[in-house]
Amino acid sequence: MAYRKVVLEGDEILRKHSRKVEAFDEKLHILLDDMAQTMYRYEGVGLAAVQVGVLKRAIVIDTGDGLIELINPEIVASSGVQEGNEGCLSCPGEYGIVKRPNFVTVKAQDRYGNWFEKSGSELLARAFCHEIDHLDGKIFKDLATDLYRQEEKPKRKFSLKVKKE
Repeated sequence: MAYRKVVLEGDEILRKHSRKVEAFDEKLHILLDDMAQTMYRYEGVGLAAVQVGVLKRAIVIDTGDGLIELINPEIVASSGVQEGNEGCLSCPGEYGIVKRPNFVTVKAQDRYGNWFEKSGSELLARAFCHEIDHLDGKIFKDLATDLYRQEEKPKRKFSLKVKKE
């Protein structure tokens, strides 16, 4: 395993659509391992392959309940609304308020190509949406309101607002 360099906002690769993963081989396994190590090093909760310069539909997420690897993920169900703080390893020190679904189910493949579904609410639902957006060339700032820098964060009081629809 190795740390990979995180691609920063302004690099045109972040705006490209990632390609479907076809080969579930050792190269993919190394990429996933490196992505997880990189995510943990920078204390993120998710990382998309494009954020380490690889245009493949692969993401890793850990919101505190263990590592989740999603290959070729797609959102198959969502409900509710939440609005809260969001940041990104590709936009260090920048945050904004983003509205997302409060509950999300994704269909994806594991590192061996087996299909499965995974559901999550609140932070996990937010992470699913955020990382899948990266695979489609979007960053959180495209959806954010009230953008602010890290140094402004202590002056602001934000909480996660959840609304049922």
